[in-house]
Amino acid sequence: MQPILIYYIIINIITYILFGIDKLKAKTHQWRIPEATLLFFCIIGGAFGGFAGMFSFHHKIRKNKFRYPVPLLMIIQLILIYRYIH
Repeated sequence: MQPILIYYIIINIITYILFGIDKLKAKTHQWRIPEATLLFFCIIGGAFGGFAGMFSFHHKIRKNKFRYPVPLLMIIQLILIYRYIH
């Protein structure tokens, strides 16, 4: 497997987990992961994991800061990965 694909898979798993942890912390009123951190992980390649996390955990789906940029980043990243592979 190509290194870029390994990176893409790992960063998306990490981003998905971060969204889950943040949702759990929100429910238990604990220290939260900053929104800037969640968005940073989406920008550096984890948008698919962020998008999946938003909907599986019902987290940040109403915030415009996440609602529009994350799906857009996901589409861009998937296109880039597709173009890299082909």
